[in-house]
Amino acid sequence: MIYIELFWVFFQIGMFSFGGGYAALPLIQAQVVDTYGWLNMREFADIITISQMTPGPIAINSATFLGTRIAGFWGATVATFGCVLPSSIIVLLLSILYKKYRNLKHVQGVLSGLHPAIIGLIASAGAAMIIQALWNGGPILFQIGSIDFIAVALIALCVLALRKTKIDPIFIMLGAGAIGGIVYHFM
Repeated sequence: MIYIELFWVFFQIGMFSFGGGYAALPLIQAQVVDTYGWLNMREFADIITISQMTPGPIAINSATFLGTRIAGFWGATVATFGCVLPSSIIVLLLSILYKKYRNLKHVQGVLSGLHPAIIGLIASAGAAMIIQALWNGGPILFQIGSIDFIAVALIALCVLALRKTKIDPIFIMLGAGAIGGIVYHFM
């Protein structure tokens, strides 16, 4: 039964996550954390972090990692296949239609209309991850004691390093992970 659930969850995510991996994050969170309770918000953030650090699309990496965690190798296989199948079918059909109708004004209008929705989905995922990082997933209280100042400092250092230096973002992530690991280990 778990294989069917994994397939169905990631089939839906693959079917409705337009705009790339970041747009899929709120859908993955809604299914994996809120609906099925397979992960809590901290574990979800960890899975997303690992998914971003490994090569490949975030949604597919998330499906693979989550499938492995829930049901081992076959869970990973089923979840990944569920995530990839709708996209494969949709891309095949859309490529046929786009080749035929690409010059129509209405087609261009639909594509332009999708941009704001995708930006909203990415902003939602970013806000959820910021809340997890700064308030440990708890209620957002604008009190000094409820804010994780180490996370704020790490975010500020990373943004500053990305904007002011030419350091590769991978090295910035590795450095932030190392600093965070050391600091949080001794707390």
